[in-house]
Amino acid sequence: MSHPVLQLTEDERTAEHTYDPTGATLVEGIAHAAYGSQLVLESSRSVSPTPVPSPPSGPVSEAEGEKAEGGERATEVDLEKGARAAETEPEERPVHILDWDSPTDPDNPRNWSTFTKWISAGITSYYTFIAPLASSMLAPGLPTLAADYGVESLTLEGLSLSIYVLAFAVGPLFLAPLSEMYGRRWVLHGANLFFLVFLLACAWAPSMASFIVFRFFAGLGGSAPLAIGGGVIADLFHQRERASAMALYTLGPVLGPVLGPVAGGFVVESIDRLVYWISWLLAIGAGVGAAIGLPFLRETYAPVLLRRRFDRRVKTDPSLAHVHVVIAGAVAGQSKLEYLKESMARPMKILLTSLICFSLSLYMAVQYGFLYLMFTTFPLLYSEVYGWSPGISGLAYIGPGLGFLICTMVAAGLMDQIYAKLSEKNGGVGVPEFRLPVVWIGAFLGPIGLFWYGWSAQAHAHWILPIIGSGLFCCGMMLTYFPIQVYLIDTFQYAASALAAATVFRSIFGFAFPLFGEQMFAALGEGGGNSLLAGIGLVLGVPFPIWLWFKGAEIRARAKGKL
Repeated sequence: MSHPVLQLTEDERTAEHTYDPTGATLVEGIAHAAYGSQLVLESSRSVSPTPVPSPPSGPVSEAEGEKAEGGERATEVDLEKGARAAETEPEERPVHILDWDSPTDPDNPRNWSTFTKWISAGITSYYTFIAPLASSMLAPGLPTLAADYGVESLTLEGLSLSIYVLAFAVGPLFLAPLSEMYGRRWVLHGANLFFLVFLLACAWAPSMASFIVFRFFAGLGGSAPLAIGGGVIADLFHQRERASAMALYTLGPVLGPVLGPVAGGFVVESIDRLVYWISWLLAIGAGVGAAIGLPFLRETYAPVLLRRRFDRRVKTDPSLAHVHVVIAGAVAGQSKLEYLKESMARPMKILLTSLICFSLSLYMAVQYGFLYLMFTTFPLLYSEVYGWSPGISGLAYIGPGLGFLICTMVAAGLMDQIYAKLSEKNGGVGVPEFRLPVVWIGAFLGPIGLFWYGWSAQAHAHWILPIIGSGLFCCGMMLTYFPIQVYLIDTFQYAASALAAATVFRSIFGFAFPLFGEQMFAALGEGGGNSLLAGIGLVLGVPFPIWLWFKGAEIRARAKGKL
C-alpha cells in the first residue's frame, strides 16, 4: 500500500511490515533511517501473531529499510550507510523493530507542526549560542583577570581562556552517547543547568587555579548543545528542509566566539570585578535558556519516543507484557553501563575509522584553529597599531560576525536549491554529496580572506581593510563549515556521535592553535603567517570535497557493515 499524502525522499520511505504467519517473529521495517538507534523488542518466548504495535504501512526501501529473512536474521543500521547485522535466535529470542504507525504519524517529530519544530530548533540554537559566547567573552579582559588574581604567567593567563575550549573536546564523548540512550531533551537541560552552576562558581573563584577548574567544568556543560544540537535538527527535519534549520543552529558556534569579545570589551572598560560580572552575565543567559527550554523544548529522539509509546501500549495490551525494549545494537544481556561504554567509544571510532568523517572533520578543525589564530592578532593590531580602546577594539569582531551571518543565509538558500536540482536530475533521490558544491566556493574564498587580512594588517593599511579580509575569511569558513555539518548528518546513522567526533577534533585545534600563534606571527609576520595558513587551507579544502564528490558514494558503500 502506498502513501501519496507525502512526497517522501528516499530515506523517508515507509518500510514494509513483514509478518511471520507462524507468529514466531515480526519485523517492522524502519521508515526513517536518519534517526539513529532504532528500538528492538525482544522476548524470551514466541510472541503471538498479533501485530506489535502498528499496522502495515507500505513497501520496503532496500536502501533505507530493514529486511527480515525467514525470521532468522534482522538487519540493523550501521554508522555510515545503514547496515549493521544483529543475529537472533528465531525460536527463543525473536527480534522486532518498533516503528511509527504510518508516514503521517503525529507522534513522529518530523510530522509536528512547523511552529512546534522551529520552537525546539530555536531553543537548541540558543543553547548553542550561549556556550561558545562564554568561550571568548573573557578574551579582552585577560590582563585584568591576571592582575586581579596576582598572576604573572602568560601561560596561566592563556590557559584561563583556552581551558574552556578544551572541555568542548571532552564533553561530547559522553554527552552524545547519553543522548542516544536517554534522549536529547534532558541531556540538554541537565548540561545547561550544570553550565549555569559552574559559571556562578567562576564568579566566586578565590584563585586562578580554582577559576580554571570551574571554567573547565562550565565548558563540559556548555559542550552539550554542540554535541547534540545537530542530532536534534536531524530528528526534526527531513533532508529536503534541513538546510534552513542547520543554518540557524550553525550560527551559534561561530557567532558566539565573535560576539563574545564585542561585549567583553565594553565590560572591561566600564565594570570592576571583571570575572564576577562576566560570569554573572553568562549565567543569566543560561538561566534564560533554562526558563524557556524546560517548558517548551520537547523530546525529539525517535527511539526514546517509540519506547515511551510502547510502554503506554503495554499497559492497555496484556499480550505485550512479556516483550521488553532494548536499544538496537546492544548485545543480548548487555547492561546499560556496558552499552554506555560502547557508545562513548563510538564518536572516536567514527572519527578514526571513517575516512569521510576524518577528512571533513580535519578540514573543519583546521579552519576553526585558523579562526582562533586570527583572533589572537586582533588585540595587538587594533589597540596598538590603530590606537583603539578595549571597547572599540571589540567592534573589530563585527567584520567576522557579518561574514558568518551573511554567508550562512546565502549558504542555506544556495544549498537547498542545488540539492533540489541535483536530486531532480537523479530521479528525485538525494544523496549527501549534493551538499558539497557550496563547499567548493568556500574552499577558495577562505584563503583569499586570509591573504587579504594578513597583508593589509602587516602594511598597517586603513583599518577597514583587515576587517574586510577577516570577514571574507569567515564567509568562506561558513560556506564550508555549514554544508559539511549537514553532510555528516545526512551520511551517518548516529548523527549526534558523528557531530561529536567533529566537535572533539575541532575543539582540540581551537585549543592548541593559539598556543603557537604569537611565535608564528613573530617569526613570519602577519602577511607571511596568514599566507601559510591560506596555503594549508587550499591544500586541505580543495582536494577533499572534490574527491568526495566523485568517491563519496563508493566509500559509503564500501564501509557498509564495517562500523
